[in-house]
Amino acid sequence: MALTGRAALVAALGTLPVGIWEPSWAGILAVNAPLALACACDFALAAPVRRLGLTRSGDTSVRLGETVDVTLTVTNPSGRRLRARLRDAWPPSSWEPGTEVAASRHRLTVPPGERRRLTTRLHPTRRGDRQADRVTIRSYGPLGLFSRQGSHKVPWTVRVLPPFTSRKHLPSKLARLRELDGRTSVLTRGEGTEFDSLREYVPGDDTRSIDWRATARQTTVAVRTWRPERDRHILLVLDTGRTSAGRVGDAPRLDSSMDAALLLAALASRAGDRVDLLAYDRRVRALVQGRQARDVLPSLVNAMATLEPELIETDARGLTATALRTAPRRSLIVLLTSLDAAPIEEGILPVLPRLTQRHTVLVASVADPHIAHMATARGNTEAVYEAAAAAQAQTDRHRTAEQLRRHGVTVVDATPNDLAPALADAYLALKAAGRL
Repeated sequence: MALTGRAALVAALGTLPVGIWEPSWAGILAVNAPLALACACDFALAAPVRRLGLTRSGDTSVRLGETVDVTLTVTNPSGRRLRARLRDAWPPSSWEPGTEVAASRHRLTVPPGERRRLTTRLHPTRRGDRQADRVTIRSYGPLGLFSRQGSHKVPWTVRVLPPFTSRKHLPSKLARLRELDGRTSVLTRGEGTEFDSLREYVPGDDTRSIDWRATARQTTVAVRTWRPERDRHILLVLDTGRTSAGRVGDAPRLDSSMDAALLLAALASRAGDRVDLLAYDRRVRALVQGRQARDVLPSLVNAMATLEPELIETDARGLTATALRTAPRRSLIVLLTSLDAAPIEEGILPVLPRLTQRHTVLVASVADPHIAHMATARGNTEAVYEAAAAAQAQTDRHRTAEQLRRHGVTVVDATPNDLAPALADAYLALKAAGRL
């Protein structure tokens, strides 16, 4: 029973003359019997809460930064009209700060034997699964003096997917891929390793591409076009260890790495290559293998949705062994990790020959733009010390990248906004050079 009935009763008693007041409930009820009867009737006429039927429907996934609607259907099987306030509870990260109260609370009236639908609009602020907590309903009588309250568990899960903001770069990368595929006149001999077709010579074509036998059989000069080899295998390896938890701007490094991996996966699947995903620190956190081209991107997005950085040191030997088992044949292994000196020199470099002996390796890392800004700071003693520290950090990073290049590794080091297109360009360059 809520306190609203007692509060109303006390408020009514406060209007009585002082001489009539009795400091006992018996005296109060004797003087205010009609009011007590009204309160009792109001309580009796409030619709029962426990007998209500509640079901959910709506969307089960949403991209981070977008909104999603979840519908709650309330059925009143009793013979009394339901007049209620309802709270649809979800985790705090299901809404932007300050909007939870307005979004989760509803008023409703349900006549006997009928049902009503309520819509709760979620605006998640973090990736992962958001699970509904409980629905709390407070049912009031006709006078609003007393109420009944109860809670129901109505399970529902909304998976918040990565936003894939780098998809805006996909059209320009696909245009470059079409050039490599020989669909435009700018393709030259050597921009691919697999013979595609014959076409008529146009000024500007490499004369080494002329097919003299085909030319002898027709009246025009014929040239051979080449395209990158198809059906290559690409393994995307996400390092989910402690270095991926470092925040660059407003997001962890892992989020920027996932965004770059999604753009590369979309581009590679359009190029006819097979794309797999491995997320690892000390054990496998996610593994996606053997998907058809049309299913690659949805599968990767779904697998990445629940990934979170783990505050443990990545086991480089275990990562290498798992990658070799996942890619038994020659592949392009794209390792998205940090270029910090200690993890690379102590973890990756000792086991790197096992990867480069069989595979083409590309290392991509998220650079902090604030470091570059610090390196240009001047004006006071503190700024000069910050510039010196930033210059030292940049030098260490460049030295680490150079160590990887000496082992035949392609290195992409870019800020969060530039990492995805830079990684896609590196993939296209390897494809054009016939290194896949």
